[in-house]
Amino acid sequence: MRVAVYLAHPRPGSFNHALSDAVVDELRGRGCEVLAHDLCAEGFDPVLTAAETGTVQDAGSSADARVEAHRREVAALDAMVFVHPNWWGMPPAVLTGWVQRVLVPGVAYKLGAADGEPAGLLKAGRALVLNTSDTPGDREREEFGDPLQRVWAACVLPYVGVTDVRRTVFRTVTDSTGAQRGEWLRRAREQAAALLD
Repeated sequence: MRVAVYLAHPRPGSFNHALSDAVVDELRGRGCEVLAHDLCAEGFDPVLTAAETGTVQDAGSSADARVEAHRREVAALDAMVFVHPNWWGMPPAVLTGWVQRVLVPGVAYKLGAADGEPAGLLKAGRALVLNTSDTPGDREREEFGDPLQRVWAACVLPYVGVTDVRRTVFRTVTDSTGAQRGEWLRRAREQAAALLD
């Protein structure tokens, strides 16, 4: 299986980095071809250009070589893993920009008309989203409606053809103990392995 792991956290040594490393190690240990991306360390430019704002016509080539490489890569994946914190109910800007610049028409979906139903083009049928948060779960659901669940499982991934979306939130991170983090890393490995079933 060909799996890409996308990490979106700007601080080296963050717990998100540990989660990403654990997932990459687990998948490689199980014989997967893993394409590991630390989007911040790579310098991925998240700023959508005026030429990239179309939603119906095929996007064509990007002038940004890194964006173009990501587009080629995502089209050939069997599964995807996204690792990021919950910041203001959103993924970090680098990952939001990755979605907007990489999951474009002609690469990730096809749309016949602006008000039509999309046809997902990605062959990756499954994705795992691992989030960290400092918001307690009940507050996330009751006050905010779990916006990241809507982003990934309702808006983004089904639109591009990913029908099996799995998501886990590790919380609360700031006051977590070493033992809790160890257990979370074990769970992340377990869920990465389950992507292969």
